[in-house]
Amino acid sequence: MLIVEETIVGTEATQIPKQRGNSLLDIAVRYAEERHWDVFPGTWLEAVDGVQRCSCGDAACPAPGAHPSREDWATQATGSATVARRMWQKQPTASILLPTGRTFDAISVAETAGFLALARMERMELTLGPVTLTPDRRMHFFVLPGAAVKVPDLVRKLGWSPGSLDLVALGEGAYVAAPPTRFGSRGAVQWACRPTPANRWLPDAEELISPLAYACGRDR
Repeated sequence: MLIVEETIVGTEATQIPKQRGNSLLDIAVRYAEERHWDVFPGTWLEAVDGVQRCSCGDAACPAPGAHPSREDWATQATGSATVARRMWQKQPTASILLPTGRTFDAISVAETAGFLALARMERMELTLGPVTLTPDRRMHFFVLPGAAVKVPDLVRKLGWSPGSLDLVALGEGAYVAAPPTRFGSRGAVQWACRPTPANRWLPDAEELISPLAYACGRDR
């Protein structure tokens, strides 16, 4: 089990606690070793005149310390704990990024819609996979690979135009930042639903799309 505090799902972001100690290296290795997720190191934060800046050098970086550091990041990603350890030993403060379209896809929605959907899913007694909450107020629901292809049609079948909802499926060629990666001074990525042995088997996008689309429709 990953070393994070148990998360209480609720309607406010403030209810999500911070992760405990452990180094980024240890956590990246555990993602690869225990969850069999591919991981790769991204940019990191550097103190410049007392201000935390992204290692990319862009003072206006939209995701400081939380994006790929090289264009060939997809080939760098690894599911090997040994290789992950070696990469983070070279840059211990690098962010932890997870490519989608491999062991999982992710459905991204606004934080307000995400919490509404979580409450609805709990009432429906749906089995969830891990869910992250980012400092830019997005929630990512981990689902089986293939969601990026299926989600637009699933949304249409529910009576919505895919472009009318703030709901995006991330698949091959995309990535998500994993806890406890920090977005500059805005804070760290947190687990809204943490990885546990119980959610090792991910749900299919079709199982979650109805409450997610409903919540996004309410949140417009």
